Amino acid sequence: MSGLTGLWHFSFTVSDLDASIRFYRDLLGMVLVHEQRQDNDYTRRLVGYPDADLRVAQLAVPPASSTNSSHDLELVQYLSPAAAPTDPERKRAGAAHLAFTTDDAVGTYERLRAAGVEFVSPPNEITAGVNRGGYTCYFFDPDRVTLELVQPPRR
Repeated sequence: MSGLTGLWHFSFTVSDLDASIRFYRDLLGMVLVHEQRQDNDYTRRLVGYPDADLRVAQLAVPPASSTNSSHDLELVQYLSPAAAPTDPERKRAGAAHLAFTTDDAVGTYERLRAAGVEFVSPPNEITAGVNRGGYTCYFFDPDRVTLELVQPPRR
């Protein structure tokens, strides 16, 4: 029986690819691996829109991607077809978030907050469960996608 063999990447659809690249690369420190325009038959079949025209950026958490591909995160801006933004509120079914690790949750929080990044709360000590002793907090990307900052517990 064939089955899953790994993780390729995680993806978010964004409203402004350039703004999202600046956020993920310049503020979070990800590496821009590749950027491309996808205006071809293969992409239209893949996404199921006959007029699909996309801009795509692939980013990796340094020093190297932990997935089977060259990147961890794919950002997609639909140039066509146009669509209204969705509500990415984290309590809604289907909402997703992506968690990043850090070795200094408070320092990273302070640096990002000073740069204007919006957080749900400061880092919270994890007081229960398998990550007890670590710290975590939620914050938002330019499209209000929920991201998580995690400082794992010392083991």
